[in-house]
Amino acid sequence: MNAAPRVLIADDQELVRVGFRLILTARGIDVAGEAADGEQAVAEALRLRPDVVLMDIRMPVMDGLEATRRLLAHDPHCRVIMLTTFDLDRYVYAALTIGASGFLLKDVTPEHLAASVRLVGTGDALLAPSITRRLVERFAAADRVPGPPPAGAHADLATLTPRELEVLTLMGKGLSNAELAYALTLSEATVKTHVARIFTKLALRDRAQAVVVAYETGLVTPGGD
Repeated sequence: MNAAPRVLIADDQELVRVGFRLILTARGIDVAGEAADGEQAVAEALRLRPDVVLMDIRMPVMDGLEATRRLLAHDPHCRVIMLTTFDLDRYVYAALTIGASGFLLKDVTPEHLAASVRLVGTGDALLAPSITRRLVERFAAADRVPGPPPAGAHADLATLTPRELEVLTLMGKGLSNAELAYALTLSEATVKTHVARIFTKLALRDRAQAVVVAYETGLVTPGGD
């Protein structure tokens, strides 16, 4: 059994930090520290080296988006879960393009909070591909993030085999591994192998970024079938 991830909670509301700490520690997850603004979040994350950071999007001094950008530039192995009050937040899409592994609504249930932290701590993405697709379709065209493109967005897609390109396209359309296996008449184990190779070749962190990249490179278009 994998060890529980160490977590940093970054939120300007003390009540949120205290509540999340109580929930996580009661379920055997170590809260390494807390931060009340984005600048402090980056400093504490680099000092404490947590496995997962729960990062509020809207914070004083430095917002969660910029904090995530700076943190992942220094520590690409850290996993960031964005905290927001509504699911189609344009800043969530922006965070995904720079490497966040998913998002949680602040009214998340205790069980979902703990399960999500454990999931992301294993290296998986928190978002279901269909939710990521909704975000991308709504914001990709209108709210492109200033600065460099997401990891892998301009990678040479020619490095992918025809089958891998097909898998990436279908991931961009929101298909799960089970749905991919059914659509392509493959075993789920084979699909997982293709997905892993795509991540490696395009330098992607996880499935959430793969969906974003499928749109950024034009493999999938907003509103397309």
